[in-house]
Amino acid sequence: MKYMIMMFGGLGATLENRTPEWITGMQEHMMKLDQELRDSGELVASSKLTDPSQAKTVRFQGGVPVPTDGPFAEIKESLAGYWIIDATEERALQIAARVVEYTEFPMEVRQVMHL
Repeated sequence: MKYMIMMFGGLGATLENRTPEWITGMQEHMMKLDQELRDSGELVASSKLTDPSQAKTVRFQGGVPVPTDGPFAEIKESLAGYWIIDATEERALQIAARVVEYTEFPMEVRQVMHL
């Protein structure tokens, strides 16, 4: 099964109260986990995203799609990055827990639908 593991939080808003040492440690933690997933063959795809202040949201207004600046959620609730892995749900939850334990940022784990 494939699972998407999503990290939430805007870069600026989420990191403003963290020390430079913590930020460096978090980056190293994420790179190490990413490499472990690559080495194990579980990683299907991963990416970090730009700060949510650069996001655009397209909404249906007045009968037409209208793009607007900004994310649809609060900055702290915006998607910051993700992994797609090929593993069991238990393994996906273990991976998410490793990140949450270090960052305290929320993570969502969701199965990718097979059509």
